[in-house]
Amino acid sequence: MSFKCGIVGLPNVGKSTLFNALTNSSKAQAANFPFCTIDPNVGIVPVPDGRLENLAKVSKSKKIINTTISFVDIAGLVKGASKGEGLGNKFLSHIREVDAIIHMIRCFDSDDIQNVNSSVDPVRDLEIIETEMMLADIESIQKRLEKNNKKNVDEEQLKILETALDCINNDKDISILKTEFNKKQLNQSGLLSIKPKIFVCNVDEQSVANGNNYTKKFINNFGNDNTLIVSADIENQINELNIDEKKNYMEMIGLRETGLNMLIQKGYKILELDTYFTSGPEETRAWTIQKNCTAPKAAGEIHTDFEKGFIRAETVSYDDFISNDGWVNSKTNGKMRLEGKDYIVKDGDVLNFRFNT
Repeated sequence: MSFKCGIVGLPNVGKSTLFNALTNSSKAQAANFPFCTIDPNVGIVPVPDGRLENLAKVSKSKKIINTTISFVDIAGLVKGASKGEGLGNKFLSHIREVDAIIHMIRCFDSDDIQNVNSSVDPVRDLEIIETEMMLADIESIQKRLEKNNKKNVDEEQLKILETALDCINNDKDISILKTEFNKKQLNQSGLLSIKPKIFVCNVDEQSVANGNNYTKKFINNFGNDNTLIVSADIENQINELNIDEKKNYMEMIGLRETGLNMLIQKGYKILELDTYFTSGPEETRAWTIQKNCTAPKAAGEIHTDFEKGFIRAETVSYDDFISNDGWVNSKTNGKMRLEGKDYIVKDGDVLNFRFNT
């Protein structure tokens, strides 16, 4: 599976610049005027994972295949978007299609880059976007709860919609839905307000290492867990450098990781994802799965026939696979296990599936 993150925010906060940096492309036109992006740009990016190269060396693999993440650059929203202001409803519909939302927040001063508001205020800006998504949810819920449409909504979805509407109307924490309903049902609801969120504070070069007063204000209000401090401009500059230049530049400005790596780590965390590997002479490959995924479900990521005909999974942990120099020695040294249908795949497992055709 691949997961899809939508980059949202007010106009001119750096969404397209970040998208270009993350995808190392020029697909998104970055310009200093609102609504530069009309149709959403989509970039599919390989997920960096140093374990792949180590596995490939041990297995003498001919090729390495990373798992992927998709980034979607969604046009800037403005106050009133849920009522069609700016380029409103069209883009709210694009947000419904993503697995997680990356909120891009302006945390820098600039006389050169137009600001749709009179001042820089990251807390206010996020509240504008969140409010528009809640208003869009209210409209969507009310339509589905109308008498003529209600008969087409199953009982579980009705409970979700009614609970969500109560939360929004009475200023309750809508995240309680995640404890009361399962993830599959919530995803089917199409509600924007319950999508997992990552907050990206876009700063200037001087603030990338330690943040600034804007980021401090934002973190004081919304916490540090899902918040990243990134400079979209710097990420773009890093992409122009070779490996040695990149390392030296990052050390010079006090940057330990690229924005891409940080976003992927946060994305995996909030979406509760793990990675397992297959490794042999032909290829070493990473596969993305949900946490607590059973072995047959993990096999189904490769091919549905693998899940249907699942017999067992030959399983070695990443560390054991490396230290025992591959499959043969792992088996000889008792580090390979045969796991059945109830086995919960762990992050870093190296798997070989046996199945009936």
